[in-house]
Amino acid sequence: MLHIDIHSFSYKKGGIPKDETGNGGGFTFDCRGILNPGRIEEYKSQTGKDIAVQEFLETKTEMPKFLELVKNIISINIDNYLERGFENLQISFGCTGGQHRSVYSAEKIAEFILQQYPADIEIKLTHDEQPQLN
Repeated sequence: MLHIDIHSFSYKKGGIPKDETGNGGGFTFDCRGILNPGRIEEYKSQTGKDIAVQEFLETKTEMPKFLELVKNIISINIDNYLERGFENLQISFGCTGGQHRSVYSAEKIAEFILQQYPADIEIKLTHDEQPQLN
């Protein structure tokens, strides 16, 4: 079983999440090159989990292209890690505030991984700058 730790985070607040597995890190993707919905008044109080923010990111930005590239990159490692019996991988997405772009990216990549590898993967998804619901 491969355990994948997925984080969204803020470069300004908490910084890049530390890899607690001892592997020394993993993938860290910078979402700040994508137009920030947080600069638009109607989206300021929302997150990447909200439908309006998702629609904005999917139709008004380069986010779909960005995530397709991320999927291609991480799939190479996931396939290799499964083949070699590795146990841990960390994937992190950062943006300015850890609220819109990084949250959206982390959610969508978690969905992608669970669809592609339903039996082989365990995911822990953490939004470092958002309240954690148990």
